Amino acid sequence: MSRRVWHATEKCASDRVRSGVFAISSPALAFDWTLLFAQHDRWLRTVILARAGEAQAVDEVLQEVSLAAIKQQSPISDPARVAPWLYRLAVLQSLLYRRRCGRQRKLLYRATELRAVKHEATTHYDPSRWLMAEERAQMVREAMSQLASRDAEILLLKYTEHWSYAQMADHLGISLSAVETRLHRARARLRTLLESHALEVSFP
Repeated sequence: MSRRVWHATEKCASDRVRSGVFAISSPALAFDWTLLFAQHDRWLRTVILARAGEAQAVDEVLQEVSLAAIKQQSPISDPARVAPWLYRLAVLQSLLYRRRCGRQRKLLYRATELRAVKHEATTHYDPSRWLMAEERAQMVREAMSQLASRDAEILLLKYTEHWSYAQMADHLGISLSAVETRLHRARARLRTLLESHALEVSFP
């Protein structure tokens, strides 16, 4: 390749970086990265929160995921494979974040605040019921903080994103049976932790 042709190719690639659009696998298939990340932003944030363990880490790690995706420019010809690819990048970048920080996992979950309970406590104020709801929410947060990140992740995707098993399988790149197994185990572990917390509260 001549120097002139090489420089022309490099300039073309740079222009694609600035515009946010990359040809993937073939000229006929292109990704608008801004649109792509907007479509996947919410659930990727949920995954990063579960994996990184710190709410303040989400924006930073998501930025690293974006940079890694654009840098790799993986030849993904099947749009159905984009979500699992982004999921793997999110898991990897979350792990790298935790290694860089060197901190213990501190999961801060506000997603377990049930909207229905909050609405009821506001419209029909009952101090005893409000206190019980707050205690239950606190127990759930503490139990979630003790779960493995994989377990917390699958539970959050199920109950905060309200995904079906099929949606979780598509986004995580795993089979339906694997989703069922992971969710069953995560529920069982959370239930065990909640029961132990209940015993501690009842018998200090």
